[in-house]
Amino acid sequence: MRRATDGLPPPGTRTVSLVVALRPGDRAPDWILAQLPPAVREVVLVGGDAKATGPAPDGVTVRRLGPWDCAAGDVPHAGLLAATGDQLVLMGADGSMSPREIPHYLHYLENGFGFVKGSRFIAGGDFSEYPLLRRIGHGTLLRVARQLYGQHLTDLWYGFCAFRREFLGLLDLRPDGVELGAELVTHALHYGLRVAEVPSLELPRHHGPAHPRTARDGSRILATLLRERPHHALLRIRPALRIRAG
Repeated sequence: MRRATDGLPPPGTRTVSLVVALRPGDRAPDWILAQLPPAVREVVLVGGDAKATGPAPDGVTVRRLGPWDCAAGDVPHAGLLAATGDQLVLMGADGSMSPREIPHYLHYLENGFGFVKGSRFIAGGDFSEYPLLRRIGHGTLLRVARQLYGQHLTDLWYGFCAFRREFLGLLDLRPDGVELGAELVTHALHYGLRVAEVPSLELPRHHGPAHPRTARDGSRILATLLRERPHHALLRIRPALRIRAG
């Protein structure tokens, strides 16, 4: 596993950037700025059609990128690439994720983890809505990920995550966007980053229920899981192969 603390500035001197994915219909992100924890010194707003109207907290730099023609669920990777902090946090702006949870993510980054992600399905986490079809698809992807990568994650699809700037090159940020967080987790697993899950409370969205593209997103994530699987993963999936290999 790659450690998050190798060759980094000492704790307390590392800067934090929050990258916020704004989708069409999201309300102005003033509520995010009002809830920022003191550790966040830069906010990068990506996409969407709403602009912050209120002042940013003292000492916080707010930048706006876009707008882009973002399909629901996608975030332009330009936001992560443009952020300047030593630690990067990614979240959506539809009201389902709270900036007040960010200190929990940073705690794990400061204690040796390379990639920290929220989970709605561990103790302390919860969700406001999760359609049955998406729940079935998510369960299937989790089983595949556990077999291929040997890590027992509980929430592959949730897009609230944090990681070190030096891992940007490993996370395969592509210009076509990605389902918020899901493929980033796959890349983190592929490159052997030490991954932690923290409880996250998914709140009701500001603009009503989401309309997820379950089939499209699921097939894309499944393809990524299979494409980037470790070379020895088949030995975990088919025990008979282990006998032949020995």
